[in-house]
Amino acid sequence: METKLTPEIILEKEFKTGLRGYNQDEVDQFLDDVIQDYNAYMKTIETLKIENRRLKDEIGDGPRRQVAPPSSGTTNFDILKRLSNLEKHVFGNKLSE
Repeated sequence: METKLTPEIILEKEFKTGLRGYNQDEVDQFLDDVIQDYNAYMKTIETLKIENRRLKDEIGDGPRRQVAPPSSGTTNFDILKRLSNLEKHVFGNKLSE
């Protein structure tokens, strides 16, 4: 995402004044505060981008996690049968009612 504003654009922004215009000193002070905050946000974003890149590189270089394959003798039918037996043991005949 590209930002429209930079601290320099904010600093150089000129406002037209009307009959009852704003107090120029208040506007300048407010813009100074905005520039300081904006600089802080830009630094934070850049720091986070660098950290994000580092973490992505770290993950990319690290060992891949693999899910252990099921034991060769176990099938889905065996698992369902064991689950059914466990339910019967825990709940008894209440399941068939």
